[in-house]
Amino acid sequence: MEYIRRVIDEDIDRRSQAFGAINIVGPKGCGKTRTAKERSKTVIEFQDEEKREGYLSIAQTAPHLFLKKEKPILFDEWQDAPKIWGTVRKACDDDPDSVGDYYLTGSTSREVDTPHTGTGRISKLELLPMTLFETGESNGTISLSKVLSDDNYDIDGKSCSLTLEQLFYAACRGGWPRCLSLRSDSAKLEIARDYFRQIWKKDISAIDGVKRNPELARTILWSYARNMATTAKKSSIYADIKSEFDVSDPTIASYVEALENLFVLRDIDAWTPQIRSKTAIRAAKKHIFLDPSIGTAALGLTPDYFNSDLDTFGHVFENMVLRDLIVYAQPCDAKVLHYSDDAGTEADAVFQMPDGRYALIEIKTGTNAIPPAEKNLLKFSELIQSHNTKALEDPVHPGVCYRKPTRLIIICANAEMAYTTENGVKVIPVGCLRN
Repeated sequence: MEYIRRVIDEDIDRRSQAFGAINIVGPKGCGKTRTAKERSKTVIEFQDEEKREGYLSIAQTAPHLFLKKEKPILFDEWQDAPKIWGTVRKACDDDPDSVGDYYLTGSTSREVDTPHTGTGRISKLELLPMTLFETGESNGTISLSKVLSDDNYDIDGKSCSLTLEQLFYAACRGGWPRCLSLRSDSAKLEIARDYFRQIWKKDISAIDGVKRNPELARTILWSYARNMATTAKKSSIYADIKSEFDVSDPTIASYVEALENLFVLRDIDAWTPQIRSKTAIRAAKKHIFLDPSIGTAALGLTPDYFNSDLDTFGHVFENMVLRDLIVYAQPCDAKVLHYSDDAGTEADAVFQMPDGRYALIEIKTGTNAIPPAEKNLLKFSELIQSHNTKALEDPVHPGVCYRKPTRLIIICANAEMAYTTENGVKVIPVGCLRN
């Protein structure tokens, strides 16, 4: 199968010019090995059964012998031979002028302690499941980075043919590269379901060797799936779990931490604009799956289910867009956050660039939700403007002014065409979006 270039490839290319080695991490099945193979001339696969014993013997007794092979060298499943880490690190130290010589990939289902971190020698980056642009659902005619950086970038009139039914399917199938080589649509859906089963039956214990209750792990995933893309309090999620199991908060927290280390769950932090106001900023984290298909599998949902439950799909869709935004943020070193306060002001996502530029983003399923979403974004922008006006009332001792949002954006599931409203809000069909 022909390699599909990933969004992260740009980041890998840049780092490979600065570091001797690249360690690619991420959930199982997201394409780490294939991505590294594309830029490697020698591949050492420690799980190749025909060569495994020989490789492990060399790795244990004389790992430096591997370094004599043609570079760049990929060490796949390097955790099976932990000495490789130190060997690669020393090679980078010994030849600091040489860059992009080594790639390390491996399963997330097992952690390995290394005597040295590799800081400054081995650069670690994260590969996530494929975005809608990478899987081909989005035609990629609108660049999010250009929307933020170019005032003259014209999105108006860009269109797509992506339907809600196709998005239902994409959410349940997920962004797993294995799916792209399968012909049957029903077979593609089995990939996420199988990953889900392996996570709660096997990986939850294999990651650190701590024996955990598989049924408890499955219930935790189910509870998080019920609260997908929400800021539900952990006490509420834990109450769900405790209704089924007699278990303590620290025990649940240890399971959640393991699922985060497996790149299954992630919390999105709250954004703080530092507006001095009596209105309380809600610092609650937003809970997502790094691929929504694991959440839909936990709930036992099929694409057809969403035909009669668009409300649930709204949460799944938001999770899917947040996954894509996290991927799109990587090449430009941006952050994806969210915002809400007790006055009802909110943003489903805040896409913040390293230089301070940021976009306030609302994520909506239907076009009927665009007008209220626009109103909400404008309210947010006006709040910042109002603060700045008050801050400048005293010219002798002016207060602190805060940066206005660079863009106000609505990402919509079933909008057929991109446009800019009279108030300057960018409405972008998800079927047009790329990094």
